[in-house]
Amino acid sequence: MKKLLLATSAALVLALPAWAEYKEEHRGGTMRLVARSAAGTVDPHINYTLQYWQIYQGLYDGLLAFKKAAGEDGFTKVPDLAEAMPEVSADGKTYTFKLRPGIKFSNGQEVTTKDVVASLQRIFKVSSPTAGGFYSVIVGADACLAEPATCTLEGGVSADEATGVITITLTRPDAEFLDKLALPHAVILPADTPAQDVGTAPVPGTGAYMISAYDPNSGMTMTRNPHFKVWSEDAQPDGYPDVIQYDFGLTDEAEVNAVMNGEADWMYDQPPADRLAEIGSTYADQVHITPLTAWWYAPMNTNIPPFDNVKARQAVNFAIDRNALVNLFGGPVLASPVCQVLPPGFPGHVPYCPYTKNPDQVWSAPDLEKARALVEESGTKGQKVTVIAEDTAISKAIGTYMQSVLTDIGYDAEVKPLSPNIQFTYIQNTSNNVQISITQWYQDYPAASDFLNILFGCASFTPGSDSSINIAGFCDKDIQAKMDEAMLLGVTDPEAANKMWADIDRAVTDAAPMAALFTPKRIDFVSKRVGNFQFNNQFYWMVSQSWVQ
Repeated sequence: MKKLLLATSAALVLALPAWAEYKEEHRGGTMRLVARSAAGTVDPHINYTLQYWQIYQGLYDGLLAFKKAAGEDGFTKVPDLAEAMPEVSADGKTYTFKLRPGIKFSNGQEVTTKDVVASLQRIFKVSSPTAGGFYSVIVGADACLAEPATCTLEGGVSADEATGVITITLTRPDAEFLDKLALPHAVILPADTPAQDVGTAPVPGTGAYMISAYDPNSGMTMTRNPHFKVWSEDAQPDGYPDVIQYDFGLTDEAEVNAVMNGEADWMYDQPPADRLAEIGSTYADQVHITPLTAWWYAPMNTNIPPFDNVKARQAVNFAIDRNALVNLFGGPVLASPVCQVLPPGFPGHVPYCPYTKNPDQVWSAPDLEKARALVEESGTKGQKVTVIAEDTAISKAIGTYMQSVLTDIGYDAEVKPLSPNIQFTYIQNTSNNVQISITQWYQDYPAASDFLNILFGCASFTPGSDSSINIAGFCDKDIQAKMDEAMLLGVTDPEAANKMWADIDRAVTDAAPMAALFTPKRIDFVSKRVGNFQFNNQFYWMVSQSWVQ
C-alpha cells in the first residue's frame, strides 16, 4: 500500500498542471460532490470550516483575494473588489482602497461602498469567530466587541460613495492585515444582510456561482450567478461547470464507491484506511496527494477538571503513541507524528518534542511510565473524562484510541462521537463542558500567529459561544504579551519575528493546552471525467476550475 500511494504522490508532483487560460470548449455540465455531512451555517462571516471555505471561493469576494492559482502561488494576495492593492500610510496604520465600479451581487444589486462598510461592521455584529482575533486591530473594534449590535467601527472604516474610496485605519501596524482581508470572513455582502447568522438562507454574493438551494440534511446546489462578469482572472475567474451539486449524508465507504462508480466526481472526506490500497492501485490516476500545513490535535479544557492541571495535560501528551495515530490515518505516507503547534515548513517552525521517551527534536515513542506518574502527581487519577470526536471513520477511531490511552493512565474514560455538522461548534462552547476533543486545524494563511495566536490567544476565547476557536480556553498573559510583540515585530522584521514565534511555540507546547497528534496530507479522489485538477495551497482543490468531460 505504501509503495502504491507513494508512486501516486510522486506522479502528482510531476503532473501538476500549470495555470492556463479559460477553455470555452470545457464549459458546462454538472460537477457532483459528496460529503458525509454539511458544515453548518452558510453564512460566510460565521462559518469557519475548510469544507465551506473551499467552496466560498467561487461564491464571494472581498476587497482582496488569494490568487486562484495552483501551488504556492495560491498564497499570493491580489486585488478583488478593489481595483488595486491598497495605498498604505507611512506609519502602516491606514489602508486606502478604490472599489471597482459596475460589479453586481447575484440578486442584481450593484456593489457600493455602503456594502463594504456594512460588511466590515457585520463581522462584529454577528460575532464572527475571528472578530476578536483577526479584525480587533481596526479602530473602533473594541467598542464593537463590547457591544456587537451597535457596531459602527467609527474612526476605523469610512467611505466616499462618490469616488468609491474606502479607508481602513488600524490602532497599530499589522503585518498580516491584508491576509485577513482576503479571507471569507471579510467578504462583501449586501448592506441589508441580516445582522445575525443566516443559517440555511444563502446570502447573495459576487462570485461566478451562487447557492440556489441548501438543505444541510441533504445537499447544496450552486448554479451560475447570472450577473457575474470576469473582472480579474486572478481573483475571480469564470468556472467550468454550469452546476455544482454537493450531496450530504453518505458514509465514508459510500463516498468512495460513488466516485469509483462514476456517480460522484469528488469526495470531501478522507477515504477510510482500508480502502487506500485499492484506490492507490486500481484508481491511481484519479488520486492526488498533497502535503498540508495543518495538524490534528486534541485540545484540553484548561478551565475544568482534570485538565485545569498542567501535569494532567502533560501526562496525556507523554502517553500518546503518535505512530499508532498515523497508522489510523493511513500510514506514514499520509501523515507524520508531531508534538508541537507549528507544522513543518511553516514560518517559525523549529522542531521540538518534549513529550517522547527520549526527548529530542522529533517524537520517537510514548512514555507511559512518565504519564502515569504525572497523573498521580496531579491528583486527578480516577476522574471521569469524555472524549468528543466527529462521527467519521478516522476521527471516531482516534477518539476510541484516546479513550484507551486515558484509561491506561488512570482515568475513567469514554468517547462520544458527534456529527461533523455540529461537533466543531459543540466543542467550542464552554456551556457544553467539553474536557477533551479531537479536531483539526488548517491554516487560514501562512503566518505563525494563525496557529498560535488564533488557537491559543486570549482574544480567541469567548465563553458560552459556539465561535470560540480557542477550544482549550487557554489564556496565559505572559505568552500573550510575547505573541503581541512578535506580531508587531513582523511588520518591520519578519525574520526576527519568526524566531520569536519559535520560542512561543515551545512555551505553548510546554503548557500543553492540547496534545499535538500528527500533520496530514490531503487525498483528493476524483472521478475519471474530472479534468484540469488544480490544488491551491491556500484553499485546496479549486472546484470550479476543473471541468467534467
